[in-house]
Amino acid sequence: MRILGIDPGIAIVGYGVIDQRGNRLKPVDYGSIQTEAGLPTATRLKQIYDAATQLFSRFQPEVVAIEKLFFNRNVTTAFAVGQARGVVMLAAEETGAMITEYTPLQVKMAVVGYGQAQKRQIQEMVRMLLNLPEIPKPDDVADALGVAICQAHSTTFSKRIGQGREGL
Repeated sequence: MRILGIDPGIAIVGYGVIDQRGNRLKPVDYGSIQTEAGLPTATRLKQIYDAATQLFSRFQPEVVAIEKLFFNRNVTTAFAVGQARGVVMLAAEETGAMITEYTPLQVKMAVVGYGQAQKRQIQEMVRMLLNLPEIPKPDDVADALGVAICQAHSTTFSKRIGQGREGL
């Protein structure tokens, strides 16, 4: 299964593409979509939408996993991130891929096993789980790979539960 994880933002959208074969996770590609500060919000959203559409077309994921927006004290930033998240979701919906959403807590639990994990711990576990030579930069990229790993672990867990029910 091909999974594309997204860490949305207005300045930087992190993405990570992984292939899941059974319990094995293989990194395919990762990086970021970046927009220039000072441009009108509508222009930045169009750039994100266009780049996301290209990503989905290029990698053809079966699942697009997107990090949910957590409450932000800066309302202006929260709205901008929410808008960026929305255009990425629209681009994903247009592909017909399944869309899933995970909170930062769910991602931390799936990647590290601890909901209060620090950013550095998550980044190091992403590196180790995907056998990467170094932690992907910027941080948004490692976060996006973490979201993809969360989806992979969720899929594996769901399959195990389904198999367990067959034996009942």
